[in-house]
Amino acid sequence: MSYYNELKQALQEDLGWHGARVSFLALFLLALVKVKTVNLSEIAEGFGGKALPSSSYKRLQRFFRHYKLDYDTVAQTVVRWMDIPQPWVLSVDRTTWEFGAVCFNILTLGIVHQGVAFPVLWWMLDKKGNSDSDERMRLIEAFCKLFPDAQVDFICGDREFVGQAWLRYLLLEPAMGFRLRIRASDKIEHNGKALAAKVVFAHLKIGESQTLKGVCRVWGYQVSVEALRLDDGKLLVVIAPPRSEKIIEGYALRWNIETLFGILKTRGFCLEATHLTEQERLRKLFALLTLALCWSMRTGLWLHQLKPIPIKTHGRRAKSIFRLGFDHLRHIVLNPDSSNRQEFQQSLRLLSCT
Repeated sequence: MSYYNELKQALQEDLGWHGARVSFLALFLLALVKVKTVNLSEIAEGFGGKALPSSSYKRLQRFFRHYKLDYDTVAQTVVRWMDIPQPWVLSVDRTTWEFGAVCFNILTLGIVHQGVAFPVLWWMLDKKGNSDSDERMRLIEAFCKLFPDAQVDFICGDREFVGQAWLRYLLLEPAMGFRLRIRASDKIEHNGKALAAKVVFAHLKIGESQTLKGVCRVWGYQVSVEALRLDDGKLLVVIAPPRSEKIIEGYALRWNIETLFGILKTRGFCLEATHLTEQERLRKLFALLTLALCWSMRTGLWLHQLKPIPIKTHGRRAKSIFRLGFDHLRHIVLNPDSSNRQEFQQSLRLLSCT
């Protein structure tokens, strides 16, 4: 049985999608692993088989133009494939880039796990610039509907994801924990005074941090506040629900979504190489890349357990979990001999958690 047939069978059993969609997904994932880019011309070359690349390219176009994807099923598959334990830490952010006159702006919510925020919701914003409070609140409502029984520790977000309405929403019952960075110019009410954060923490030297004692309020709501003077001299100020601890340590998990965007772009799938200019088509592509991310990460985690990745002198791994798994899959797919078949079958078993 070929790699394509084995992958198709595994996906069919796990996803339960229509046969044509599963066939396309299997071909797409294998081609993506081969060519390492989302450029459709390159993907078409990677389809292989008896079909001409021109025919494969037309098939790609038909998929992105006409096929409908169940994004809820994709999100639930992400959680199942990655076996993410609860309670979850969520990270929210946007990624943007321009292709010609078209500006892509994707609001993304991911679950932090193994150094990456695995996306479960990605919305195409029909505008440039920041999301607003209403968009964020609808994003959280969609998440709660998608995972009604999920236990969430907290959600973390950068300075874009602040504001009175957004903070009030997170504090309402049922409250959702948060670690949100505020601007240095935002005012903090503390000890009877309302001062800008940069004034309250003006005394902090590089590397120093402080958690304010007593009652603090931001935009009229009681919160906990912790600040840190960064190496570049800038001030990092993070708010959390009252009586929270290790606030900045929790906020640091926000960077897992930056790792995700790096994988999707320059350090992995070259998302910016796509020439898709219609939002729904790009949303489909994002979904397919998310599944490829999970396959690579599951494989990388398995390999890391067998033989841990060396730690370099700067304290970081010599290779990321994603890169370890992705490179391993690529080697297998590009060298489809009998010695690699068991390795490929093992990568499929990792997805079914068997």
